[in-house]
Amino acid sequence: MAEPLDMDPDGGADDLSTPAWAAFGDLMAGVLGAFVLVLAAALVGQLDLAGKLEAEVAQRQAEQARREALERALAGPLADGRITLVEGRIGISGAVLFAVGSDQLHADGRALIKSLATPLRTYLAQRDEILMVSGFTDDRGLITGPNAPKFADNWELSAQRALTVARALMAEGLPPDAVFAAAFGPQQPVASNDDAAGRALNRRVEIAPTPRPRRAAASAP
Repeated sequence: MAEPLDMDPDGGADDLSTPAWAAFGDLMAGVLGAFVLVLAAALVGQLDLAGKLEAEVAQRQAEQARREALERALAGPLADGRITLVEGRIGISGAVLFAVGSDQLHADGRALIKSLATPLRTYLAQRDEILMVSGFTDDRGLITGPNAPKFADNWELSAQRALTVARALMAEGLPPDAVFAAAFGPQQPVASNDDAAGRALNRRVEIAPTPRPRRAAASAP
């Protein structure tokens, strides 16, 4: 009968299991490391999302505060219905300001612009913003005749009306670098052009505060 093998108390058969345990330990360490990385990435993602949400909330709150400040500044003209205020845009009916097809202010229209100048100037003095004065028309052709104003099209009419209002605001004390004019012609209607009431709504001028463009830093010589 064969004699049993002697087992080395310092090694022997027990050493055969050592590589397996070592490999298992390495595997578990790798799994734990991967879990930590995934957890860290998830936490970073959550922090980034929380930061974006916080910034978006702050932006919305600032926008709401800006609109409320503008509404307070224009409480008088808003109360008597001479202007509208929608999403921070001041709307003035074209009929209040101009005769049909004209870019010359009515006396009432000039008085309205004068009443807006002081609260707008105060509003702008507290913010880094400027005013965009935009002209809009309906989609109908311009009136013709020997005494009719001469404009190439509705785009030119809307541009001249916007310029007229912008210049009137500057004449009432608004800084020239705080006002600019824009023309939209028949684009961006707020009502249907299929009836007279809708066309009257589309013939309008809007005044909207907008962030002041950032000037590029002058390059070093």
